[in-house]
Amino acid sequence: MTTPFVGPDGAPRCAWSAGAPEFLAYHDTEWGFPVGDDQRLFEKLSLEGFQSGLSWRTILAKRENFRSAFAAFEIPAVARFDRHDVERLLGDAGIIRHRGKIEAVINNARRAEDLIEREGSLAAFVWRYEPDAAGLAEPQTASTSPASVALSKDLKKRGWKFVGPTTVFAFMQAMGLINDHARECTIRSEAQRIRDGFDRPGQALGGLAGPESER
Repeated sequence: MTTPFVGPDGAPRCAWSAGAPEFLAYHDTEWGFPVGDDQRLFEKLSLEGFQSGLSWRTILAKRENFRSAFAAFEIPAVARFDRHDVERLLGDAGIIRHRGKIEAVINNARRAEDLIEREGSLAAFVWRYEPDAAGLAEPQTASTSPASVALSKDLKKRGWKFVGPTTVFAFMQAMGLINDHARECTIRSEAQRIRDGFDRPGQALGGLAGPESER
């Protein structure tokens, strides 16, 4: 078992939250809280794709830059990006200037529009893959799961890019489809409380559960 990090309030937390100064607030107010908002789900899938081969600290530090560069990850807006936008983004030092990843986000926005038209919302589609908690590995001991493999496969079948099983598993952890906070983490019970009261999205667009600062 990984030794927990003891926060400034004296309470234990997931060890990774001590990895960088900006991780604590992210851990305490976002990570593992369920999200039913299409825009935030699309943003997170996009940022997880950008993280591939890099550290989350790098992406988190640039998150506001990414939001500015990608029209706040509004799906219809990003879906309209063209080759001129790709060149603009390749010249933006505030983000990760990787042509394949940039083009993947634009492609995925178009695929998300198709999916929303068929399924009602991105949230409704994603939350179908919420796994049974009883079948999960011990918190933070896995990098993929049967559910992440299945969701990744379905997204790829629909034309999405940079959505491998590991990327999708990190997305599921962060967006609260599973509660992967360490057993001894003080935030685990809060994340579970919100998950228990979360209205899983159906065919209509869902709402967002989590801290008010992130609504």
